[in-house]
Amino acid sequence: MTPLDGLSFQLYSARMVEPLEAQFELLAGLGYRKVEPYGGLLGDPDRLKRQLDEHGMKAPSCHVGMDRLRADPVATVKLCRGLGIETIYAPAPPPGERDGGEAEWTALGRELNRIGKAVTGEGLRFGWHNHHFEYGKAADGRFFLHVLLEEAPEMLWEADLAWIVRGGADPIAEVKRYAGRVEAVHVKDIAPQGECVDEDGWADPGHGVLDWGAIVPALQEVGVKLFVAEHDKPNDVARFARRAMTTVASWR
Repeated sequence: MTPLDGLSFQLYSARMVEPLEAQFELLAGLGYRKVEPYGGLLGDPDRLKRQLDEHGMKAPSCHVGMDRLRADPVATVKLCRGLGIETIYAPAPPPGERDGGEAEWTALGRELNRIGKAVTGEGLRFGWHNHHFEYGKAADGRFFLHVLLEEAPEMLWEADLAWIVRGGADPIAEVKRYAGRVEAVHVKDIAPQGECVDEDGWADPGHGVLDWGAIVPALQEVGVKLFVAEHDKPNDVARFARRAMTTVASWR
């Protein structure tokens, strides 16, 4: 299996292309066969399922918000299983739950541990997706992400590589620290200082400052299987999708 075989596309990156059907037409036309839906699309799962089926696509992973997971994790698993999803990733703490320091991240980790047991008890896998706010530091020097993952020791981690860098940490060291728990990563990039301002400073993978020549071997070493292309604010979705595929295809 090559990295290209594991390429997926986070549908949040195409949200500005309307309607949903046009997103799938674009991605399928470029050769994508996997996508990662996000919570906003779960309000109409039948529509999402139709697009997956019509275009012969799979959704091995999905982002599901904490509100839905807290309300009913078992029902969430049932919904996701109907879409063929195998792994649920919680994408972020809700606003207002990100700045409380070590105590807040400890409590969240314990809650995620409980939710994870409910999800895995129903036969799906469960993990966390990071942003930069997980890279604040506890009193003992640990990153909040480490606190979170230690409180939920069986939880997987979908490492967002560019957010790790924006948080001031080393993505290679971080994924190696949690080897065995990192089955998926978000493949995204950061533009050189002052560039891509209208795209919030993000770049297409392979067109920014991340050192993929060093990062990719580390991802392969720890057994990453799913490479999810993401750009938080692309001004040209087709360009981003093409470049992401070209970059991942170049990895050996």
